Amino acid sequence: MDLSTARIGIVGSGSWATAIAKMVLINSERISWFFRNPEQIEKFRRIGHNPNYLTSVGFDTDRIDFSADINEVVENSDILIFANPSAFLIETIQGLTVPLKDKFIASAIKGLVPEHNLVVGSYFHKMHEVPLDQIAVISGPCHAEEVALERLSYLTIACQDTRRGREFAERLQCSFIKTVVSDDIYGTEYSAVLKNIMAVASGICHGLGYGDNFQAVLISNAIQEIKRFVDTVHPITRDIKSSAYLGDLLVTCYSQFSRNRTFGTMIGKGYSVKSAQLEMLMIAEGYYAAKSIKEINDKYKVNMPITDAVYNIIYERISPAIEIKLLTESLR
Repeated sequence: MDLSTARIGIVGSGSWATAIAKMVLINSERISWFFRNPEQIEKFRRIGHNPNYLTSVGFDTDRIDFSADINEVVENSDILIFANPSAFLIETIQGLTVPLKDKFIASAIKGLVPEHNLVVGSYFHKMHEVPLDQIAVISGPCHAEEVALERLSYLTIACQDTRRGREFAERLQCSFIKTVVSDDIYGTEYSAVLKNIMAVASGICHGLGYGDNFQAVLISNAIQEIKRFVDTVHPITRDIKSSAYLGDLLVTCYSQFSRNRTFGTMIGKGYSVKSAQLEMLMIAEGYYAAKSIKEINDKYKVNMPITDAVYNIIYERISPAIEIKLLTESLR
């Protein structure tokens, strides 16, 4: 498969999927795009932009083959970019009858498949027989809202076959998107999951009134925690200071666009998990990730005080003030 000319399909209808569609259409004549709701498709066609997300981004809808049929999008695509919430991935593809094993799969999902506690690449490899060299991970400090504004952003494309990774990266690169290629699909994907948990912790601390001085300590400990975990799960040589790891952590913990930080801030201010989720109207992947990582770490026994604190607050319903006070005693 020549990825430089392969047909691209996008699965997902949220802000990140919309941002990716904007990138891809700069270098591609047309795309296929799966929306679960046919009414959304009709409204998109009529008004020329996603009716619910990044509404400032206009599209030439004549270049988009919309479909509410997942099989149609998969059938008509060589490359499939998944950009829907991880918690709903299995539900999204449950009616799939077209095989995925001959497709190039790119995960833009920064979360775990909770039913299996697998990162998305591993899920497609184990459950859908997609070869590892046909799987890529799209990561890095790149919020959809800044892509919409065409502010310079960097993406890391991780793929065990770096030649294919470079070919795919060129399909996303444009005047406001620069790309870096990596072969660390596991570390990149786990780091993307973990930084969401760390951003929830950052938000909780912000909601409780902790200041910038403490946030700096929290995040410096967070990158160490991420390193301990990814080095244990997939022990290879990697530079944890690069943008795919540290950069993504920083933007997710500090940015006004970070839904995980926003979710955490609401929890710190006294919202229940359910009320915070209802008010946000968007998925905070860190909520699901905290439980999955906690369960995965039952096997590895990595020291993860920040992850444990977030889990205790949102699943064990321990007071955020008490749990974070205990956390402060373990940070250095």
